[in-house]
Amino acid sequence: MRPRLAASLILTRREGERVDVLMGRRSAKHVFMPNKYVFPGGRVDRADSTAPLARDLDGRVLDIMTRSLDARRARAAAAAAVRETAEETGLLIAREAPVASRHANWQPFRRAGAAPDLAPLKLITRAITPPGRTRRFDTWFFTVDASALLDDRAPKPSAELEDVQWVTLADARDLDLPFVTHFVLDELKRVQPPAPEHPRCMRAVRGRMVIADL
Repeated sequence: MRPRLAASLILTRREGERVDVLMGRRSAKHVFMPNKYVFPGGRVDRADSTAPLARDLDGRVLDIMTRSLDARRARAAAAAAVRETAEETGLLIAREAPVASRHANWQPFRRAGAAPDLAPLKLITRAITPPGRTRRFDTWFFTVDASALLDDRAPKPSAELEDVQWVTLADARDLDLPFVTHFVLDELKRVQPPAPEHPRCMRAVRGRMVIADL
């Protein structure tokens, strides 16, 4: 089974040395990772390829992603991360701008008079589900600071993501996390300023999970 393209977004906020991340618990109704705490995210939809963007991806992020994807799919993955965050938490990474698209995916943005903003997204890592699983995903993990949010509304749970909450990087380890989320938290911590950003990928090679630079 070929992995489906997917994306996830790690929202962060800082106070001095403290870094909080936004996480939520997947519904018990999910077949894939029920009751696990994760970041907002999901599969890339066809409509993500034509997202009505306020600003494009940073060129450095696009350069890394287009080593593996064409530019259209790279933008679609980033747009999916922003869209899923809006759907699952109510939070909008957006700028005030007219939204011409009438697609239901962008309704939360249209109501707010804003368009999805990809410019502040940074690429953290990529993880590909090993072969042999009933569901496989090629997931790109982005991060963005809470200062990029359209407004200061509080996150709210959804049918997809319950118990949405801000937790410190340290406290996140005490939640019921899937293995891949532990890896992503490690990568997030690794690239915190002033450390340089070198996104890495976790994937299976000859039956072993390996981590290598993107």
